[in-house]
Amino acid sequence: MALAVLRDFALPTNFNPCLVALSECRDLAAAVAANAGLPLAAIEERRFEGGEFKLRPLESMRGRTAFVLQALSATNEFPTAERLVRLLFLLHGLRDAGASQRVALIPYLAYARKERRTQLRDPVNTRYVAQLLETSGIDRLIALDVHNPAALDNAFRVPVDHLTALPMLVDHFARRFAGTPLTVVSPDIGGIKRAQLFRELLQRRLACEVELAFIEKRRSQDVVSTGALVGGGSGRNVIVIDDLCATGGTLVRAGALCQRAGASAVHVAVTHAPLAAGLTALAEASSIESIVVSDSVGFIRASPAAATAAPKLTVLSVAPLFGQALQRILSHRPVAPLLERWPVDSE
Repeated sequence: MALAVLRDFALPTNFNPCLVALSECRDLAAAVAANAGLPLAAIEERRFEGGEFKLRPLESMRGRTAFVLQALSATNEFPTAERLVRLLFLLHGLRDAGASQRVALIPYLAYARKERRTQLRDPVNTRYVAQLLETSGIDRLIALDVHNPAALDNAFRVPVDHLTALPMLVDHFARRFAGTPLTVVSPDIGGIKRAQLFRELLQRRLACEVELAFIEKRRSQDVVSTGALVGGGSGRNVIVIDDLCATGGTLVRAGALCQRAGASAVHVAVTHAPLAAGLTALAEASSIESIVVSDSVGFIRASPAAATAAPKLTVLSVAPLFGQALQRILSHRPVAPLLERWPVDSE
């Protein structure tokens, strides 16, 4: 997919920036803050009877630039909808507390898959989320590997910047499979552009040819059937690349198809793994040799699903990526190099 070039934006000279995060994403936020060299602001969180809550910054926000981090992934304690509402309340509260700018950092943006109407009277959830965030007064959104960057740009009226974990994934596989015949596979036609970009980055890093293939996938009334593997893969290490693993069904079917087509080994790489069921399904699939995911939904290493998948699983942290992006924004340096390679040499 075509990735938008991150745009520089002017910050006031005395903006005293800080990172703000809720308890459900505090660990990831602390790692981002450490990588960015920013303080992690203290906030008070109180929960009342009936599920209501109160959020309050415990230090002055007047005139400051607040980077607010929240991943919209579900847990038993905080479902997706509640995480979104808590983010909205925090952003409104920071505006009322006098923060001069509020930049939302959302490593995993839920509702991004329903970005257009495919049936009569379909909702466009991505646009609804955009309107809610804009109403809270955000000045900018920074997101990671959204399902359709162009649709997100069209949904928001504030600037949207897109980070990607693809260079981090490329770095992982380039170190592991240098000199090995590789094929990059998209699990469906809709992900071909993403697979093409991943393949181009991998070819540039390895300085050798990498094959590209895709799987024909059909969906009817929410029932998915997988057709043929289009392209090569026999006798090669296959990397199935996708932005999201929810239940894992699409990726498991893709792995089985690649194995039947003669792949020597099948490896799955995804940015977001918001559901435990998805990781478990990948771990239990005999056709899949390894799984690489980011911790965009928070620190998943301690989850039961990650423990189940541990023999196959590698988790890459997005904290250095977001930390470098914030450093570059605050020092008025370009962020575009983060879209092209990882790690990025100091400039």
